[in-house]
Amino acid sequence: MEEGLANGVMTGMKALLILMTVGLLIGSWIHSGVVPTMIYYGLQILTPQIFLVASAVMAGIVSLVLGSSWTTAGTVGVALIGIGTGLGISPGLVAGSVVSGSYLGDKLSPLSDATNLAAGSVSDTDVFEHVRHMLWVTIPSFIVALIVYAVIGMQFAGQVIDTAGIEEITMTISDNFWVHPILLVVPLLVIIMIVKKIPPLPALIGGVILGGLTAVLVQGASLADIIGSMHYGYGLNTGVEVVDDLLTAGGLDGMMWTISLAMIALSLGGLLESCGFLATILKKVLEKAQTYGQISLVTHIIAVFVNITTADQYLAIILPARMFNQAFKEVGAHPKNLSRIVESAGTLTSPLIPWTTCGAFMYGVLGVNPFIYAPFAFFLWLAPLISIGYGYLGIGFSEWTEADEAEAAAESALG
Repeated sequence: MEEGLANGVMTGMKALLILMTVGLLIGSWIHSGVVPTMIYYGLQILTPQIFLVASAVMAGIVSLVLGSSWTTAGTVGVALIGIGTGLGISPGLVAGSVVSGSYLGDKLSPLSDATNLAAGSVSDTDVFEHVRHMLWVTIPSFIVALIVYAVIGMQFAGQVIDTAGIEEITMTISDNFWVHPILLVVPLLVIIMIVKKIPPLPALIGGVILGGLTAVLVQGASLADIIGSMHYGYGLNTGVEVVDDLLTAGGLDGMMWTISLAMIALSLGGLLESCGFLATILKKVLEKAQTYGQISLVTHIIAVFVNITTADQYLAIILPARMFNQAFKEVGAHPKNLSRIVESAGTLTSPLIPWTTCGAFMYGVLGVNPFIYAPFAFFLWLAPLISIGYGYLGIGFSEWTEADEAEAAAESALG
């Protein structure tokens, strides 16, 4: 049992190290003005005619930058709920668009804890490879959701929008940071490293260093201040609560709650595996599900079931990933297919369930019950349904080849 606990944690060690680095990165990028700049320009896209579309896109941009659907919903999302209510738009409809955008950015961001855990819980897949493979599901799902929001939003065209809240945010940001498009070079360089397939940890560490240098050269920060932001997170006290909440984030300490919970979940997965529970369950499942499409469907169902019964998205990611890792390889499917599935079914369905941590958080900050906004959170429904369809149609399927097996064996031997 002790060996199973230890092995469970070790399978996700790379993801845990990445989460630590992400904490450093967020603190560094906020202090350098990179995150404030991206939020500042992201808020400029809001227009009265396409409010629902703009709110989803805006939430997506902020979440992509921060790597956190929770922070996005708790800050920009709250402002959008107020603006939408003033326009006479249903809070459930606005909340649906905000949550959809928040989780789109979360799933496309290598800074996201859930995204890193999905990649880390599945062997032979790194976070950047996972994010690229998620595009097969996230992009079409979000495009369809935006089209639906655009059609619904046509009835609100011509109404005047109160932009005072948005202007307050942008003015406060510009008063406290030097904001300029040139700061976007920092994330652009990290994107280039991702495209060049540099491993996640070196790429993210490079982003941390670039953020620190930018904070010194552009924002006039001292080395001690930068180290403090990286370790404890960046703190802002402007008196404007929404901005302070948005930009008081990051740091190694800020990631430790997620890391500790992930370690517990990984330990549980290792324990269930070492005691034979997962093998017993998997044996019964594979008696009925033998093709890739069938195994894909069962994995989706189990991820949602774990979400409903344990109320935790991390377990909904880790347990199915551990259960079906070898089964996917045996049907010739690359593990990154599995990481995409557990994200689509585990992460994206969590905010639709009121008693999960995600659903309860969204209810708390947005003031809208998940049962109310769930019918309008189109992205969260479409992604898992499209993912299931892909399983049977073979779309976006990545094969596990003998070369992949040999490479994995070589890496295991070196490790």
